[in-house]
Amino acid sequence: MHNAVMHPGREAAPAEEEREHVMATNKEIIENAYASFATGDVPAALGAMADDIRWTEADGFPLAGTYVGPQAVLEGVFMRLGEIGDDFAVLPEQFVAEGDTVVALGTYQWKHKESGEPATVKMVHVWTLADGKAVTFQQHVDTVRVRELS
Repeated sequence: MHNAVMHPGREAAPAEEEREHVMATNKEIIENAYASFATGDVPAALGAMADDIRWTEADGFPLAGTYVGPQAVLEGVFMRLGEIGDDFAVLPEQFVAEGDTVVALGTYQWKHKESGEPATVKMVHVWTLADGKAVTFQQHVDTVRVRELS
């Protein structure tokens, strides 16, 4: 960030106003999408996606398949997470970014639908972005373990 230059008769622009003009990094876009999802702001999470995003859930995962577009992700994935277990949560622990790719490493957590026992499985999500929007999503997870704990 650069220092504000003072001119007679004009006030310096606040630093926050300067930041508004700087585009978020790909890593920040994805971090914000997870934060929005975690707080229940699904429209903001979907807003990080391109209109033609290709969202792929791993083969063998209960929601396996490729969903095209935010509405398909909402209906085919987000609204169906309860099929895996109760109180399903995605908890990213680390983000790694290079170029147009952002990788989120973390865990899925939920409660078994019948016993209520807590379940945790590690996951990796690989995102590709273009022009500030997510254009692809690829899930990597131990699908056998997810099914055992669901």
